[in-house]
Amino acid sequence: MKDGDDRGYKSHDGSRDAFACLFDESVVKNFSGALVVLTRVLTPLGPLIAGATEDGLCLLEFAEHPQLKTRINRLCKEIHCVVTPGENAHINRVQHELDEYFSGKRTDFNVPLIVPGTDFQLQVWEELQRIPYGETRSYEDIALAINNPRAFRAVGLANGNNRIPIVIPCHRVVRANGTLGGYGGEQWRKRFLLDLEGHPGFN
Repeated sequence: MKDGDDRGYKSHDGSRDAFACLFDESVVKNFSGALVVLTRVLTPLGPLIAGATEDGLCLLEFAEHPQLKTRINRLCKEIHCVVTPGENAHINRVQHELDEYFSGKRTDFNVPLIVPGTDFQLQVWEELQRIPYGETRSYEDIALAINNPRAFRAVGLANGNNRIPIVIPCHRVVRANGTLGGYGGEQWRKRFLLDLEGHPGFN
């Protein structure tokens, strides 16, 4: 969903200026490597910044995330790229899939993903994608699933470093005692997503 739509979705709340600050035109003009195109996607949770290379989606971060620029800079170092405003087929695809997801017409995502990370992070993120829509797992469950049962705190850190929330559903990981646990997009968004997927009542 793009900026021109106003179907009851939340406004950008000043994120447009912050979005503009992410780009350095002189760097883009003098760079011969890969490009990540970025655009704003409006959702019921507020605007997201979506980024994709020619190979797939590599970023879907809440526009007001306090570490947004740091995360983008780190991503650029990891995949040796620079960012520029724009869209491509993967951006358009995730916009369409998000619209379907928030309208209750989609339960999983098919957009190709680019997810650079450590071996441990990749194990965790792959396991997150195995959690079915409508279900949750604890941090301990994820640690057991990747054969590293003592690493549940590290699982929490890997969750927090997920650059593609919603699509890689870190919101489906909760504490073993039934409470929400942390979420980089703030707990109210995590609660909204779990409610949407049929898990109301989390504290």
